[in-house]
Amino acid sequence: MDDTRARQIVIAGAGIAGLTAAIAFAGRGYDVRIFEQAQRLEAAGAGIQLSPNATRILRQLGVLEHLLPKAIRPEAVVLKDAATLRELARVPLGQSAESRWGAPYLVAHRADVQAALMARVAESPGIELVTGARVSAIAAGPSGVTVTTEVGGERVSTDGFLLVGADGVWSSTRKLAGSRGGSDSTGSRFSGELAWRATVAADSAAGQAFAAIGATDCATTFLHPGFHLVAYPVSGGNAFNLVAFTRGERIAEGWSGYADPGILSAAMRRTAPALAKVAVLAGPWTAWPIHTVDPKQRWAKPPGIALIGDAAHAMTPFAAQGAAMAIEDAATLAGLVADFPGDASQSLAIWENLRRPRIERVLKRGALNRLAWHAWGPIAVARNLVLATRSAEKLAADLDWLYGWEERNVVRR
Repeated sequence: MDDTRARQIVIAGAGIAGLTAAIAFAGRGYDVRIFEQAQRLEAAGAGIQLSPNATRILRQLGVLEHLLPKAIRPEAVVLKDAATLRELARVPLGQSAESRWGAPYLVAHRADVQAALMARVAESPGIELVTGARVSAIAAGPSGVTVTTEVGGERVSTDGFLLVGADGVWSSTRKLAGSRGGSDSTGSRFSGELAWRATVAADSAAGQAFAAIGATDCATTFLHPGFHLVAYPVSGGNAFNLVAFTRGERIAEGWSGYADPGILSAAMRRTAPALAKVAVLAGPWTAWPIHTVDPKQRWAKPPGIALIGDAAHAMTPFAAQGAAMAIEDAATLAGLVADFPGDASQSLAIWENLRRPRIERVLKRGALNRLAWHAWGPIAVARNLVLATRSAEKLAADLDWLYGWEERNVVRR
């Protein structure tokens, strides 16, 4: 393998996973080429929660300094009953989170996170970003990988040591690489859940209605048998991100689509009038189908392909860890590849074996959260009693395994 190919990483996708991977690899001396299918970068979604396990890595990679001016440190994660607005539990964040877990818990607009990543990419001369480039073919072998992209009507071939598929839940890389071991499915699957999103200005009628019922400096989740709604400030506190989750029928594949707003209205019956008012004023809501990827499939596809983030293990958002897991994937992958520079198969195998137990635990936590948040009848009563008996310290301690995780092998360039 020539030296140029041995030191070049090819990345498909310029979202949070792909940009983080590019920065992490560039920090270890690799040249990186990112191919993004979209003509211009646009953040999918609105708000995003970044727990300390993610912000710690972003700080080490030099990204956090670009994000902090636009991000917000919520004072707590608060659980409330959607029917009564009674507070059920509170996990302290703010300075308490930073002291406990060694990094801040942040909420931000996705566009601000992407802008911070791009600012760091611009500071890294070893990274080249090509937009409007669709990956159409992959050839992998012992000497490396060749990626064919279509750019401006022309086919361009790029050689590298490793291809990182960071192209999301509908990953072309995953489909082109095929499934080797584990599940035979290379596609995504609809989870049966819809996410209803709205962003409202803080000084709007909807923003003022929300301020009247929710802590505007917290990440608040309203619990109800038919839905749950998460709300927190973004854009420096000038807006609130609202997202409600309901069951629903499959809609067109893509980040957003049309769904009958009556689904959300029906799910929110017997909700506190003040919360129902927020929902009405915040409309129209945009429906997003939640798709997942079978986590049993291989993420490391020898001899030189790795899937990270949603391309590998797209999950429901009920643990608020999708972006964090993508960031962890990117940083750990770069570290393992650098540790075994001459053997991609070995580094990818070790990386996947290390990542699987953690991803599986996060998936279980998300499933547990959904079950608890949508509980009804006696189960809801039992949930509330359990929450009432747990102190803020114990609730925080329950998250030490998640938020306190640290990858010690991240290098800032």
